[in-house]
Amino acid sequence: MRPPPKRIPPRGPGKSSARNRVLAQWRGVDAAPLEKARQTPAKNVADLLPKLMKDLKLDARRDEAEIVKVWNATIDPEITKHAQPANLHKGTLFVNVDNSAWLAEIVRYRRKEILERLQNSFGKAVIEKLSLRIG
Repeated sequence: MRPPPKRIPPRGPGKSSARNRVLAQWRGVDAAPLEKARQTPAKNVADLLPKLMKDLKLDARRDEAEIVKVWNATIDPEITKHAQPANLHKGTLFVNVDNSAWLAEIVRYRRKEILERLQNSFGKAVIEKLSLRIG
């Protein structure tokens, strides 16, 4: 009768044995990164969320969504059909207007009214001026 095969203990982290290399080649999958990930302790979600929010710029996106919501609620529906806020950068709200006729109308007659309404909703420090452009 043949004795059972001798088990070879796995090596420490970061070391690859010949056995593991052969198994990875035979399976067609290198399990070393997975094994290394298992050895790394899990991180607390509360520690990761602030960095994730910053990296994805979710705060800025939430603010821009709020601006669009207030824009659609407080500005004349005829204007909102032709002009929508694009982004807010350093106190300037950039607004895309669909054609030059509406751009001229808003710049000449409605800019001050729109700015005042937005400043009443968000404050003068948040929205200092409007920049209108065709887009």
